[in-house]
Amino acid sequence: MPWTTGRDSSARTGHATKERAVRLPLMGGVREVFLVFLRLGCTSFGGPVAHLGYYRAELVAKRRWLSEATFADIVALCQFMPGPASSQTGMAIGLLRAGPLGMFAAWFGFTLPSALAMTLFAYGVGVIGDLSHAGWLRGLKLVAVAVVAQAVWGMARSLAPDRARASVAVAACLVCLAVPSSFGQIAAIVLGAVVGVSVLPREPPGADQPVRMGVRIPTALAVSLLLAFFALLFGLPLLADASGGHVLHLVDAFYRAGSLVFGGGHVVLPLLQATVVEPGWVGQDVFLAGYGATQAMPGPVFTFAAFLGAVETPAPNGWVGALLATVSIFASSFLLVGGLLPFWDTLRHRAGVRAALRGVNAAVVGVLLAALFTPIWTGAVHTAGDFGLGLVAFLLLTLWAVPPWLVVLLGAASGWSLGFVV
Repeated sequence: MPWTTGRDSSARTGHATKERAVRLPLMGGVREVFLVFLRLGCTSFGGPVAHLGYYRAELVAKRRWLSEATFADIVALCQFMPGPASSQTGMAIGLLRAGPLGMFAAWFGFTLPSALAMTLFAYGVGVIGDLSHAGWLRGLKLVAVAVVAQAVWGMARSLAPDRARASVAVAACLVCLAVPSSFGQIAAIVLGAVVGVSVLPREPPGADQPVRMGVRIPTALAVSLLLAFFALLFGLPLLADASGGHVLHLVDAFYRAGSLVFGGGHVVLPLLQATVVEPGWVGQDVFLAGYGATQAMPGPVFTFAAFLGAVETPAPNGWVGALLATVSIFASSFLLVGGLLPFWDTLRHRAGVRAALRGVNAAVVGVLLAALFTPIWTGAVHTAGDFGLGLVAFLLLTLWAVPPWLVVLLGAASGWSLGFVV
């Protein structure tokens, strides 16, 4: 059975769009998919938006694995879903290219380099021991302030560019600050969807109408994957409480984090902070140090989970904890990509869904803005020197376009040399 067919909209006349069927490669080699995404995982610095640029250059422009229109459709689907958008885009492309094994190969290749690096960094932190007076840690924490501030700035410009959506973003931020937990974030996202449908002005007819992708995946399999997603989301907490063991609590915590995050990697920060810091699994200083180090890594921000799984206090930790946390936080992405891809072609043409998505995207800006205040700002900025170093890092990232990994190294070196004390 063919896994994919696509449509291209390159032939246009006036406002009309003439679509022609495009046959994509059906069973490209799984090994080829793995090697291509492994290279992308080693070289794709800069966060989720930058990752999509790397994908397009390598897979659309250079290798022609799929058309521009099909690539845009996949990106739209992954923006609609909770979870890491860039990783999910890669999974979908791997699925179209080489079937289910291609989906796994794309994820494994893209995730492996940074997951290994973050696990090794966790072992290094364990050897160092007490980090409460480490100057380089102070530098990493301040770089984290700049990175999240840059994400808020960039996302606000694209997702909340007018008064109505900016107001949604501020309202979502206030909700998250008033209810500082995952429930507050969920409420903010729901608020954004409701406002998007009921208040925000609708797009004019014919504006940016999506082209048809025509993906073919067995409906029964897609429905089974979606049912598994919800079964795990609601069933894992019950199993974890019933077992009393930490393993299921760990799996549940990271699966839930990967399942409830809209807006990409940086937005997972407050969820993970509530998950591992508040119950005492990971110290706040170690948490922010790991998040700062994540910015120096290529590949997905969600590999921060590998670091947290390795450094947490209850067993399992070390490489076993890193493996469990990493697989758990990405598990929902496999289920959602495989389950929603067949239905996306119909859903995304509906005006109500598109309107809700606009509100959700604006709410995401507010969720991230709340995260910028706490735990990022409150945990890192205490003195004028802190503010100054964070401001310089923000300047380097936003206006000088210095690579994030270099800003991380400069921040750590500056913190060490200036002898900052937490």
